[in-house]
Amino acid sequence: MFVLTVDQRASTRRGDLVPELLERLAPYEDRTGIVIPFDRTVGDEVQAVLDDAALVVELVLALGRWGGWSTGLGIGQVLPGPDGRLPQASREASGSAFVHARAAVERAKTRSSPVPSAVEGPDPASAGEVEALLRLLLAVGARRTPAGWEVVDALARVGGTQKDVALDLGISEQAVSQRLRASLWSEEAAVRPVVTRLLQEADA
Repeated sequence: MFVLTVDQRASTRRGDLVPELLERLAPYEDRTGIVIPFDRTVGDEVQAVLDDAALVVELVLALGRWGGWSTGLGIGQVLPGPDGRLPQASREASGSAFVHARAAVERAKTRSSPVPSAVEGPDPASAGEVEALLRLLLAVGARRTPAGWEVVDALARVGGTQKDVALDLGISEQAVSQRLRASLWSEEAAVRPVVTRLLQEADA
């Protein structure tokens, strides 16, 4: 399984943004793959347990886009409670995935990178490969312009062709194509399933 631990950066200067983050994460709560939903654990930190690698990648990239958070991804076991069931809150759960997530977020917090994210797991080499590709995707997103995000978001929203995006935004197909190329969207779309597969293999 996967444990995602997210810690606010510069909380003393920016105030407590956990309630706002939980609101932004709320639309994900009904998605298949959320085993234990996001909740505040301690201080300005939130945590969730997931079993869907593609959703993990989606969430890490979303958190990177929103900015202001250090993200630690732990791969490993999540142990059931005495009744044989998983707890309803991650702060009541335990297992190696939590240990790895804690190590990952602490390492991410020491980075001055605009994409502070780290991955830890039972196989350091596999976790390192996932981390390297996730950080690459996060860096691509961090350098994407508002105009680039507009077409990327529209493409996800309309779920059609570049022509459909052009009609939705009221711009030319050429403009859509230019923005997508500048945004490295094709490259990101090609790398995402690779990261997902590596994450699945790391959890196997």
